[in-house]
Amino acid sequence: MRTAYLTHDSYRKHEMGIDHPESPERLNAINDQLIASGILDHLIHYDAQAASREQLSRVHDADYLDWIFSHAADGGLILLDGDTSMNQFSLNAALHAAGAVVEAVDLVMAGEVENAFCCVRPPGHHAGRNGASGFCIFNNVAVGAAHALNQYGLKRVAILDFDVHHGDGTEDIFHDDPRVMLCSTFRHPFYPHKGADSSSDHIINVPLAAGSNGETFRTAITEYWLPALERFQPEFIFISAGFDAHIDDDMGGLALKEADYLWVTEMIKKIAAQYAKNRIVSCLEGGYELHALGRSVMTHIKSLSCL
Repeated sequence: MRTAYLTHDSYRKHEMGIDHPESPERLNAINDQLIASGILDHLIHYDAQAASREQLSRVHDADYLDWIFSHAADGGLILLDGDTSMNQFSLNAALHAAGAVVEAVDLVMAGEVENAFCCVRPPGHHAGRNGASGFCIFNNVAVGAAHALNQYGLKRVAILDFDVHHGDGTEDIFHDDPRVMLCSTFRHPFYPHKGADSSSDHIINVPLAAGSNGETFRTAITEYWLPALERFQPEFIFISAGFDAHIDDDMGGLALKEADYLWVTEMIKKIAAQYAKNRIVSCLEGGYELHALGRSVMTHIKSLSCL
């Protein structure tokens, strides 16, 4: 398979303070592991483009975008919520993070690649229509999904989120849009303390108890995600690929291992082959234990690219 790898130098300039877990070192850990494994040389590399205001406005309110753009150049750190801030480089990074997913959609739809991994930061799945949250400024996957629907006239896309935290921003954006199926596993009760009671025909939320392991995770996917996806028959699949449910990530409190990320990626590939012409765009979300993050992303990309 031809797999695109999209990233951008601006991501390393976005910083939210000393000792903040969502740091540039996350990308270094991933890059180092991909080099050591020999996988990086087999991927098709792209410098991510920046998302346009029009592309962002499909999923974010104009007032929120106005505020972010007007304050982007202010000196020092600007606090967006309790644990999310931006420096003078953050807007550029956030634009290129969302733009990476848009560009990945274009590459896949043009047939230049079969799938793509967007190695981006800041992450996106907590950003809602009118606000930043949980380290996220723009909802990268949502921007990409909206682009697929609007630019290419697709009727059904799926967003599959296995981050340890519920993608509440993604749900906020697509809650009333039946063209988008969101399937999410997440620890509950846990930040952002949402999602457990909000399932519908196209929002498939599966809360997991603290300490849940790979067996529980795989059962949740098999019993809830897969039947829903088979009914929905998505034409394009997006992955909110968070790796903070790894057993070594002490911020998460779940017990997944690399083998579980391999398994879920293989399951997603089967659905994509059956209904979506193999179209997959995966986008980095969480993952804060650097060694576990690097190994997990490497496993995920290795599966996507069939290496």
